[in-house]
Amino acid sequence: MTLHRINPTKRWSDVTIFNGMANFVEVAEADTSSDIKGQVQQIFDQAEQMLALVDSDKTRILSVTIYLTDFANFDALNEIWDEWFEDGTAPSRACVKVELADPNLLVEMAFVAAAGEKFQ
Repeated sequence: MTLHRINPTKRWSDVTIFNGMANFVEVAEADTSSDIKGQVQQIFDQAEQMLALVDSDKTRILSVTIYLTDFANFDALNEIWDEWFEDGTAPSRACVKVELADPNLLVEMAFVAAAGEKFQ
């Protein structure tokens, strides 16, 4: 089995793929001063870009681990989540409260998705 690393740097790769499973992590990058809804939307926009790199899309996301800094933001997170995933396509997920390295970040998400055939 081949291990693929997309855009590797010394500390991370944008996406790692092994055995057809793509793994990547997203945080808000464009505007960390935005509220939780803005940060979640940025993460989903970036996730779509990463999925495209591995010939996949959001319907092929298998699981998401959500790291949330304040559970007061949980309902707003779910509002954007429910808009982004079409009925019947939501992956399994876990949501945990954490302290993130950058205090401006309100949320971080780790994705696992099925990659396209060329990554099998």
